[in-house]
Amino acid sequence: MEYLELFFKSIFIDNMVFATFLGMCSYLAVSKKVSTAVGLGAAVIFVLLVTVPLNWLLDQYILKPGALSWLGEDFAEYDLSFLSFIMFIATIATMVQLVEIIVEKFSPSLYNSLGIFLPLIAVNCAILGGSLFMQSREIATLGLATVYGLGSGIGWFLAILAIAAIREKIRYSSVPAPLRGLGITFIITGLMAIGFMSFGGMLTGGDEETKDTPEVVAEVTSAEKNKDNKTKNLK
Repeated sequence: MEYLELFFKSIFIDNMVFATFLGMCSYLAVSKKVSTAVGLGAAVIFVLLVTVPLNWLLDQYILKPGALSWLGEDFAEYDLSFLSFIMFIATIATMVQLVEIIVEKFSPSLYNSLGIFLPLIAVNCAILGGSLFMQSREIATLGLATVYGLGSGIGWFLAILAIAAIREKIRYSSVPAPLRGLGITFIITGLMAIGFMSFGGMLTGGDEETKDTPEVVAEVTSAEKNKDNKTKNLK
């Protein structure tokens, strides 16, 4: 249940684009066609699926304070957390280079259509954000880190796929001249972000209601008792 909850939460509630607005450069630039959006989205899923668990291992066994205790008591006091950014970006750059080689080998047309934005995945803030969120939220296990990376990648993929499909349709619509291009794209992105905010109640709404109800009932009961006691004293 924990894995399933984290998976859907990372897709819908903590969506990289609509919740934190990360990776907007590639999201806006490569979303003019569905075909290129699918290719870049699949690459982002792969990179996040691999880099988040790898960076989790780096964080747990090398970077965290006391993580080097497995080397012996002399290393237990070492704190290499200041190297987090460098190590995370190095892992991401390695995986992006691997993706670039694979895409160029098996799909030259997609490689040419993505252009500079494929190698720029290495500095895509959504990719680095996945690893940093994993670290800050203290995800407990390697399995949860893998699920979080997969869910975050699918969330970004759905976002760019949706906006690409919409942008292909609005080419034939009568959009006002000042809003054509990025203007209407920003407006649609904001409306989609509001829609995704509604998913926040899936995992939190019921718990909050059950927690609040007993307190309200207790307050009402105590208030009624005080009124009865004051009435008796007056009599």
